[in-house]
Amino acid sequence: MTDWTAFAGVTGVVLGLLLALARLSQDTVSGFSDDLSSEQIPNTNSTPERVPSSTERLSPVTVLLNVGLSQGLFGVLLFAAVGFTAVPMAAIGIDTADPGSVGGVAVGVGIATGIGLYAINALGAVVATALGHDYDQRLREHLTPETTTGWVILLGGVLPIIAGFEELLFRGALIGALSTGFSISPWLLAGGSSIAFAVGHGAQGRIGVLVTGVLGFALAVVFVLTNSLLVVIIAHYLVNALEFLISGMLGIEWG
Repeated sequence: MTDWTAFAGVTGVVLGLLLALARLSQDTVSGFSDDLSSEQIPNTNSTPERVPSSTERLSPVTVLLNVGLSQGLFGVLLFAAVGFTAVPMAAIGIDTADPGSVGGVAVGVGIATGIGLYAINALGAVVATALGHDYDQRLREHLTPETTTGWVILLGGVLPIIAGFEELLFRGALIGALSTGFSISPWLLAGGSSIAFAVGHGAQGRIGVLVTGVLGFALAVVFVLTNSLLVVIIAHYLVNALEFLISGMLGIEWG
């Protein structure tokens, strides 16, 4: 028998840990610009010379590996809870009997959704900039790799882990499992999970949080309509990957 209460408890703990870690990341990003102006020492020519902060001394690859490890561990914990509490896989959007939930159909829908959501996200950045509200790009800029190895780690390892874990938590667990186990409207849960999703991205600044919240709700809508975790994982991955490739590698900034 499924222990829905235990699973909800584990989900709450994982969400709390993630939001706490996100808060630490937000404080770190906020310190980037402070480091640029405050951590200076004079040299023998009386010319100010900035001392890199402890965060800046970490290479993008090191930071990426830390992010991938932490979110990977959270994902393993949450997925283990699915098995330990006997939550049906279909409840989190993995229904092997439904071709729209897994397989080629889900992959195609996920790709189309991801490209579409990236385009909407880019348009939102353009509109926000036109209205005088800039995105905080410091986190993305700090995580943008400087080497081929870094890009392989980012695109082939870290971003898939982030997309997989965050969709398992914010869509599979907080919407799919809770709506199934406690008979709560998935649309109500979609709103609540999207708010939590936005709060977890506070390092992107207020406008970034707003846009991320909208993106999270769009992913929630897709999840409810398709009941496919694979669709939203692919879509989430593409939004992040295109952001890094187009802005970080090609240097095209929408906002």
